[in-house]
Amino acid sequence: MKLLVDTQSFIWFVENDKQLPVKIKNELEDLNNTIIISIASLWEMAIKMSLGKLNLSCDIEKMIDKLYQNGFEILPILPQHIIKLSTLQYFHRDPFDRIIISQGLTENIPIVSSDEVFDDYNVKRKWK
Repeated sequence: MKLLVDTQSFIWFVENDKQLPVKIKNELEDLNNTIIISIASLWEMAIKMSLGKLNLSCDIEKMIDKLYQNGFEILPILPQHIIKLSTLQYFHRDPFDRIIISQGLTENIPIVSSDEVFDDYNVKRKWK
């Protein structure tokens, strides 16, 4: 199964945060699954870290290393994602989450996220 992991879920996974449900953690560790993270998540983390709004156990380079160490793939932002983004209603104001939503919809990949606002877009959201 393919899963697109939002920024917060990725951070919780890498930081071994107990807020990530055990079932989701197991799915992210399952080698039979293809786990994907948007380049937008890496961009978001880098910006928030540089502004002092996000404190992690390591720098962005090490976060990217952890992504690869865990066998995750990076999803680039493609023109079709931007086209889909342009049609989304404005339920969610976070630009990074909006592009992740448009990627999930365009690629038809369930999104791992605790954010219930994602449901307003009829994405397939996995949590708990």
